[in-house]
Amino acid sequence: MEKNQYLCNSACYKLNWLVYEAPIMGFATLLYLTYLFIPILLLILGSFGQTWTNTLFPSGVTLGWYHELWTDGSFRRAFLVSMEVVTGTCVFCSLLAVPLAYSLYRSASKRVMVAARIVFLLPIAAPPLVLAFGFILVFTSDAAPWLGSVWLLVAGHVVLTLPYLLQTLVSDMRHLGLEELEAAAESLGAGFGRRFRDIVLPLLRHSLGSGLIMVAALSIGEFQLSNLIAGFLYRPYPVVLLQAFYGATGFACAATVILLALALLASAGGALMARFASR
Repeated sequence: MEKNQYLCNSACYKLNWLVYEAPIMGFATLLYLTYLFIPILLLILGSFGQTWTNTLFPSGVTLGWYHELWTDGSFRRAFLVSMEVVTGTCVFCSLLAVPLAYSLYRSASKRVMVAARIVFLLPIAAPPLVLAFGFILVFTSDAAPWLGSVWLLVAGHVVLTLPYLLQTLVSDMRHLGLEELEAAAESLGAGFGRRFRDIVLPLLRHSLGSGLIMVAALSIGEFQLSNLIAGFLYRPYPVVLLQAFYGATGFACAATVILLALALLASAGGALMARFASR
């Protein structure tokens, strides 16, 4: 009797979901995807449009905007600067995140762990403008006149992106059960250095790779901090992109599509890395 009642309730729930809830969820999903992709599609259309003035869609078809973007020296330099900043950010995030995440994971005191989490999550909670103003105050002094240097730009991106990588690594350490594996290795006579090299680093390589691709995607598109602390010689791509919108619309759309393509490539790489790591 109870089994029949359970089957009846389950069938009623599935029918109710198919009749009422599924169409509502489908409509909400369609509405969200429309809201998300229409601006992107308009950007792509605008990058190939010959003219676009006070109309919903551009008129004409041309590849000239991409050719003009390729021949523009300021955008080529900005692209190279962005690649330098992304590379430096990933390197320094790797060097800092792995030992910090391991220390947080192995911390015996819950108070220490909570305090450390609050500290490394502050860059997420605080607006990038706050960090940028702090950088301006500190690094325009005579003691540290480094405002506008590429290294300061890398340092700012590290501060903004490091919390995301730390969170990824700490969560992965918990799922992998590193403590049990290290205890077994220690019982066999392995020291800390050997355990860290032969157990911790190999197990974290996939999560580190996917986390770094997320770091790269965030660094490529970062604008607020970069716009305030970047010098004239080291302006990254998003900063130079803003100036394009004061000129031809098609040129600005083409430059934005390139930035979007870079971010999508980084996101797709991170998804593939995460999928490979889960196997």
